Formats: sequence, structure tokens, C-alpha cells
Amino acid sequence: MSKKAVVLLSGGMDSATTLFMAKERGYKCIALIFDYGQRNRREIKSAKNVAKKAGCPYILAKVTLPRKGSSLLDPRIRIPKGRKRKAIPSTYVPARNTVMLSIALSYAESMRAHYIFIGAHTEDYSGYPDCRPGYFKAFNNVKNIGTKLGTKIKILTPLLNKSKSEIIIKGLQLGVPYRMTWSCYKGGLRPCGECDSCYYRRKGFRKAGVKDPL
Repeated sequence: MSKKAVVLLSGGMDSATTLFMAKERGYKCIALIFDYGQRNRREIKSAKNVAKKAGCPYILAKVTLPRKGSSLLDPRIRIPKGRKRKAIPSTYVPARNTVMLSIALSYAESMRAHYIFIGAHTEDYSGYPDCRPGYFKAFNNVKNIGTKLGTKIKILTPLLNKSKSEIIIKGLQLGVPYRMTWSCYKGGLRPCGECDSCYYRRKGFRKAGVKDPL
């Protein structure tokens, strides 16, 4: 029997690679895409295109999150340029992964999918607190005691300890359509090249020795 999995798909290169890795491992994947009021609407379109390319059905879940405090949600806050290592940047969306994983868990339990994939990794995401290994360990404990299926559902983070270049190399081996993905925190026709996410994407492709199709 094929293994059923819910895969969180943002439209970025990490989640796209995660989806194709899950397919490679023989999972029957259902992509879960979120519209949480993000200013950058392009990533939703990218996620849909990647899911179609992978031949996976997708669910678009609409969630209302408070705009205050995050530059990804509040148009009054300017998306920062460059990187600030010591402080959590304004692009952090409060408790976003907790909200998304909880919804993914609800879908997984209702459709008896025993696996949830999320493409978080520690090198990227500017030190966001909900992308650390300890966070996923803690959420697994919540899942184990707070759901009917409990330990039968597994949350998998195959990219957690990989570098961006390692992710890209693996994705190219799997045929991930990186030209369809969108990493920039801003919308538009071309990546801004200045935000944190653009920095890590550019650095990853350069280290992998491959030209970014965007």
C-alpha cells in the first residue's frame, strides 16, 4: 500500500524539494497550501504550479492571522534588506509554523494520513524560533498526546540539517522545477535580490555551482 502524506507547500524551493523527496520515497502526497494573508501573493501561485507539476492534489487553506508585527503581513512595515543575525527579523510571522502544523495535523488525522512533511531547515529562516530542532521535538510531543492517532502520525523534516546548496543539488537530481518556485519576500516579476530569502537562495545556487533559473 502507498503511504499517504500531507506536505506543507509554500511555493518556495525548500518545500518544493520536500514534496519531490516525499514522492521519491513512495509517499502518496497531498499538498497543503496556505493563504494566510501574506502580502506576496505570488508564492501561492507558485505552490499551485509546483503541486500540479508533481502530479499531486492540493488543498488551499485560508487562515486569518493578525497583521500586526510582521512585515510579511503588514504593508506598513518595510521588508528589511540584508541580514541581522542577532535579532529575529520583522519577516517572522508569530506562531506561523504552529498554526500550519496544527492544521496539517487536523487534515492528516481526518484522512488517516500517517505522515506530515515540512521543509524547514536550520541554516535558513533567519533564526526563526519555530524552525529549530527543539521546536519540532516539542510539537511532536503535543501531537502524541493531543490527537486520536497520536504516535501513528509522524512529522518529518528531511531538510532540517541540510545546507541550502545540498537542498538544491538534491532537488535537481529529483527534477524539482525551481523555475516555478518563488523565494523572495516581495512579489513582482523578478526577485528583489535584497531580502534575507533572496540572499540565501543566491548563496545556495552559487555554492551548488548552478545558475538560478529565476
